[in-house]
Amino acid sequence: MGDSAAMVVQVLGLGAGATLVMDLWSWLLRRMGVATLDYAMLGRWCGHWFKGVWFHRSIQASAVVRAEKAWGWALHYLTGLVFAAAFVALVGPQWLGQPSLAPAAVWGVSTVLLPWLLLQPALGAGIAAARTPRPWASRALSLGTHAVFGLGLFLSAKAMA
Repeated sequence: MGDSAAMVVQVLGLGAGATLVMDLWSWLLRRMGVATLDYAMLGRWCGHWFKGVWFHRSIQASAVVRAEKAWGWALHYLTGLVFAAAFVALVGPQWLGQPSLAPAAVWGVSTVLLPWLLLQPALGAGIAAARTPRPWASRALSLGTHAVFGLGLFLSAKAMA
């Protein structure tokens, strides 16, 4: 396998692994009674793009989209892959051979800006969940989940190194 192909495989493994770690975290939270993002709502949002609708008052009140759960999970993992590729582009491919926690953690935490500034407003929750019943709890949950994504980047890279 060529260097470019090997790099693509590593980045795919990194993104999928980190996203899986994040999903395990969310599963644990749900088992403890903490509500996390239903990826069907992400798929519903994505499905409405084809109708030219990007922002909703409430994604739960928006029309159901065919295969929204599948769309949501696909977009969720695609986002993890894109975040991983951007991270490797930022820190350099040498990080994959000698991963360290600090850059991965900082990157993971910084990725929370996407849901705070784009996803949550688009779903009707407002900037950084400002329109939710408990905005600070929602923000803390998002921040923690994205920190776990950063941990997942590190753990996935260590497993592949």
